[in-house]
Amino acid sequence: MTGKRKLYTPEFKLAAVKVITEQKLSVAETARRLGVTENILHSWKKAVTKNGAAAFPGAGHLTPVEEELRRLRADVKRLEMERDILKKATAFFATQSK
Repeated sequence: MTGKRKLYTPEFKLAAVKVITEQKLSVAETARRLGVTENILHSWKKAVTKNGAAAFPGAGHLTPVEEELRRLRADVKRLEMERDILKKATAFFATQSK
């Protein structure tokens, strides 16, 4: 039986990690108090340690690195399509000139 996935706001996640780090509560105790699993708290803590306050950009909001990666992938796709069109045009004109 699958349940609906619970979504947490970035503010909630940051506050949960703050409880662990500033109030020196254990992850297990914080998880019990907040009603979340220990594993999820560990992953939130790891994300905050790695990325700071920008760890949870929210739905649809990409980090600057992810945004650049998305843009570059779109550019590569566009350039590959342009290259394929030029290849076909070159082949077409090569057969027409014979």
